[in-house]
Amino acid sequence: MKKVSFVIPCYRSVATICGVVEEIENTMAGLGRYEYEIILVNDCSPDNTFEIIRKLCSEKPHVKGIDFAKNFGQHAALMAGLRQAVGEYVVCLDDDGQTPADEAGKLLEKLEEGYDAVYASYAHKKHSLFRNLGSRMNDLMTRAMLGKPRELYVSSYFAVKRYIVDDMIRYENAYPYVIGLVLRATKNIANVPVDHRERLAGRSGYTLKKLLNLWMNGFTAFSILPLRIATTIGVLCACGGFGYGIYTIVKKFINPNVPMGFSSLMAALVFIGGMLMIMLGLIGEYIGRIYISLNNSPQYVIKERLNM
Repeated sequence: MKKVSFVIPCYRSVATICGVVEEIENTMAGLGRYEYEIILVNDCSPDNTFEIIRKLCSEKPHVKGIDFAKNFGQHAALMAGLRQAVGEYVVCLDDDGQTPADEAGKLLEKLEEGYDAVYASYAHKKHSLFRNLGSRMNDLMTRAMLGKPRELYVSSYFAVKRYIVDDMIRYENAYPYVIGLVLRATKNIANVPVDHRERLAGRSGYTLKKLLNLWMNGFTAFSILPLRIATTIGVLCACGGFGYGIYTIVKKFINPNVPMGFSSLMAALVFIGGMLMIMLGLIGEYIGRIYISLNNSPQYVIKERLNM
């Protein structure tokens, strides 16, 4: 009998996590052909989420708990859970009940068919306009930077096989980006349609700052395309400046009375200077991340483990 590991990052989920665990238990009992474990990773939630996890672990031996010493983000929580998972199949989902645990069987069936990874896809997402816009931008970024197929839908609800997990957890740098790790390991990926529910309680923990940090991880951790774009823009700016200089000289020869404009010179200098600062900032971001990685900054720090 194969074993399935469920990995759930938890943040402000006092009102929802018990329901998600119960739904997983009912679903797996209905499927009947799998053993399973549930790994709950508390990302230093400011409420009593870990106390709920502690209670679940004391009552249910198949539930395991991890408590972070500080907030490291959803993807770091996923990496911590993946490193503790022992199942042949690993299913990752959210703690808010919006990703339907009762449809996990659909993802597992696709893995049984031979796919290495399976992502849930939604016809209509019940997120806020801000989160939906963020998801759209993330989709564009993964297509441009990571080579994600246009038709593939990626989400926080997915299932992967053991060997994919083993490859993912080899990544030890301080900026994990789970989608990039999956796409790095395999292209044998499928989608299955599931229903996306309304949020049961609270609000999303993703702020604009957290989304920007997540996108920056995707930009810089798995692709050098931003550096190539910066180089291309620099070449275009240099060519444009050179061409404008030739145009100015020729115009002066044709009509010596044409005044040399201070405003146009300043506009060109400001434009070129701004582009140089952008490129230097991008290069600095890469160098900074290299420096942090060389210093062995951790992806996360575990404060406590339960049932492990």
